[in-house]
Amino acid sequence: MPQVLAQLPDLGLVPWLLVCAGALVVGLSKTALPGGGTIAVGLFALALPAKESTAALLLLLMVGDATALWVYRREPDVRTLVRLIPSVLVGVVLGTIFFATAGGDAVRGTIGVILLALVGVTVWRRRAARSGAARSAGADGDLDGPPSGVGAQLGRTGYGLLGGFTTMVANAGGPVMSMYFYAMRMPVLTFLGTSAWFFAVVNVLKLPFSAGLGLITRDTLVMDAVLVPLVLIGAALGARVARRLPQGVFENAVLVLTVVSALALLVL
Repeated sequence: MPQVLAQLPDLGLVPWLLVCAGALVVGLSKTALPGGGTIAVGLFALALPAKESTAALLLLLMVGDATALWVYRREPDVRTLVRLIPSVLVGVVLGTIFFATAGGDAVRGTIGVILLALVGVTVWRRRAARSGAARSAGADGDLDGPPSGVGAQLGRTGYGLLGGFTTMVANAGGPVMSMYFYAMRMPVLTFLGTSAWFFAVVNVLKLPFSAGLGLITRDTLVMDAVLVPLVLIGAALGARVARRLPQGVFENAVLVLTVVSALALLVL
């Protein structure tokens, strides 16, 4: 242990407190509050250079994914996952290109604007549905319309592209996909299980791209090794909370965390 501590990056007290808080948030977001993980993006971005923070956070997100998979292994909506993956992969490729050419401020600002726009559109569609304007939306939820229709496919494709893009450039795909699952009115545990499986697959697919960009270093690996226990603690706390959350409280929390995440990306 002393040898590991001797190899830790010399970040200073405040940056270490920020990444420790971010690691706890990662665990909580994976098992209780999807979309809240973007708060961790902001904390890591304050503590580390923008692009390095993305790689450091990715490895911790994968630890959180593994925990969430165990907790919600029987809960996912498999059909939704299969339909989303192709467009997400395209979004990851586009995000890699953007990430390699754009500056950190441009990355965060772009994602913040996208998230705020998605919140506005999603809330409007849900209110329209409640008033009876979207009663013919179909089984896929208010967002997509009939499962076999063109509107459904376009909706899934658009959210998949945005989810892949934002998760690649800033690990900020959680709020995007939370808006999609929210619009489908998934029960809490199905929401969490589908989200867990979705990001477990996507984050594994992202790893070679991040490695290819040279973002994973010895310092990153050592720091993440120290932070893993905090991710596990956060995940354990989140799993206890999630099973006690009423559906309405859960949905409101998703919306609020998405807005907070978007504003944090624009301000930080």
